[in-house]
Amino acid sequence: MSVITKMEQTHIDELAGTMVVEGADAEAVKKTFKDRAEAFNIGDLVKVGVKIIEGKRERVQIFEGYVIAFRGHGITRTFKVRKIAFGVGVERTFPMYSPKISSIELVRRGKIRRAKLFYLRERSGKSATIKEKINFKKVAKTAK
Repeated sequence: MSVITKMEQTHIDELAGTMVVEGADAEAVKKTFKDRAEAFNIGDLVKVGVKIIEGKRERVQIFEGYVIAFRGHGITRTFKVRKIAFGVGVERTFPMYSPKISSIELVRRGKIRRAKLFYLRERSGKSATIKEKINFKKVAKTAK
């Protein structure tokens, strides 16, 4: 293990330490941080739960859209999510290991052939949709 990966691992452990609340297991929090990176890919439709603080209250706001890009590596890794709201395209960049992100839920997998989906910015309507990736082997096993 290189020095950089060891440093990134300690940063992830520190972030997980700040996320520990009453009754929560520190190892479970670390595992969720580590599993975040493998949970989704580019082209997937995701629901990102973001913690918003309004005065003394805290709530979770859901941002649902397509993942169009990943950037960085290790602790500085970010992902960009794009959605259409009231006919206007909205993009938001999230840090992968931010404690402000309460959850990342995968809605469906996308079938794509590019690493970055910035071409979706010029498209609208049906041409801006991404086809769903269907795992035929899994479907065949459940059909029997």
